[in-house]
Amino acid sequence: MKTYKNFIRTIVVLTAVSLTFSCSDFLDEEDESNFTTDTYFTKAEHAESAINGIYEPLVPITNSGFGGGTWLMLEFATGLANTSLGQATNIYLVKDLINNSDNGYGSSFWNEYYTGISRANLAIEKIPEINMDETEKQNYLAEAKFFRAYYYFGLVRMFGNIPIITESVDLTSEQLYPEQASAEAVYDLIISDLTDAENSSLPWRDESGRVSMGAIKTLLADVYLTMGGFPLQKTENFQLAANKAKEVIDSKQYTIFDSYDDLHNPATKNTGEYIFMTQFAANIQSGNWQPAILPYNLGISAYSAQTGGIFSTNEFANSYEADDKRAKEKEFYFTSYSLEADRTDSVNLGAPYIFKHFDIQANEESAQSDLNWCIYRYADVLLMYAEAANEAEGAPSTDAYDAINEIRQRAEVPDLSGLSQADFREAVRIERIHELSFENKTWYDMARWRQAYNPETNELEDFVGHHFTYLPNKALTERELLFPIPTSEMQNNPNLVQNQGY
Repeated sequence: MKTYKNFIRTIVVLTAVSLTFSCSDFLDEEDESNFTTDTYFTKAEHAESAINGIYEPLVPITNSGFGGGTWLMLEFATGLANTSLGQATNIYLVKDLINNSDNGYGSSFWNEYYTGISRANLAIEKIPEINMDETEKQNYLAEAKFFRAYYYFGLVRMFGNIPIITESVDLTSEQLYPEQASAEAVYDLIISDLTDAENSSLPWRDESGRVSMGAIKTLLADVYLTMGGFPLQKTENFQLAANKAKEVIDSKQYTIFDSYDDLHNPATKNTGEYIFMTQFAANIQSGNWQPAILPYNLGISAYSAQTGGIFSTNEFANSYEADDKRAKEKEFYFTSYSLEADRTDSVNLGAPYIFKHFDIQANEESAQSDLNWCIYRYADVLLMYAEAANEAEGAPSTDAYDAINEIRQRAEVPDLSGLSQADFREAVRIERIHELSFENKTWYDMARWRQAYNPETNELEDFVGHHFTYLPNKALTERELLFPIPTSEMQNNPNLVQNQGY
């Protein structure tokens, strides 16, 4: 625990070199006590500091309050979420299919992810120059390349053709006003970075929360699976995705939790089912999404901000199979809770709120969450494998059935068997939607499948033309397959071309 908390502290207290460029160009005299990017990288501690700074942009994505939160963008784009937070304009722009380039959530994703990329670029440039243990050096570079790949993977899926920047940038750089690259070129860089990272000696699991070999191979499986779908449709990559997911499975380093309670128990962070997470620690850098998942001012929590930012639509919460444990009270969702003023009394919340992200101790006592935010967990890998293997092999194999049925057995629903390739494809896709709900996975899946989920029929439909249950008179169009490039970026860089429809 001490090692874990020290890691959190090093992310919170970043060295100045990982955040800013030198101001020495503006001084008449050189002050040798000031670090610059040219003079800082001289020892192993500087390499570690630079790498720690690359983790930090993960944190603001989950910030939540009365303005909503950046992570909500990907949930409201699915049509499966609702809100009672009236003043969060960014939510309604996405939820009601009237989105535009002024959406602050999109701007936050763009800025934070490119910040992470810029820090990774600097580390990749400078760390090789440091005289330090070679194995340690290569492992730090693997972390940097993992993150550059991760941030680009998010950006290319959200925004399509985006600038590729692989060098540190200042006011004299040729890449100050970069042009957009094709999605395929972005994926080529992502694959190159991740295959480089695989050649490190990082451990399969790191319970301090650092990047591990398991995280690298899981991200690579996800990338290959995505490339097999739209827009690239490189179907040969389904076998590559299945192979990488199988490496994670065969490592036997990860197991699904026996209880869904472990998905929101701070004691399980970075263990068991969890492969990679955004790191938080109560009273140091507290988990910051609790206000968004609390009903609006019903008095169930020690948090002063209870915003009603997001909850499931009734149709989606009711779309799980009969007797599916995930849909039962206080498993994935909850509809009532005890009052903060009197824990012997309870209140009906009026909607299915998200219990899988709910920190019980923080809400009942401290208002300081010790939960981590999950980026990848083993259940996701099992479902990646089942989907990819079915596509690669032309039919579901015994291993593919085993993978999806492991998820279903925990949910206490019947095993799948005897399905055609097409029926298995639909089954595993719906399983992903139900198992990974509200984990920032479903919109990405919808975009690569070109299909959206109808919770009233429990079927997948063509993405273009799909109607959200609460918006029967307005359909998804091709433009909703991407988010708009932020207005500020369009104004600052004349070489950018806005996505279609925005």
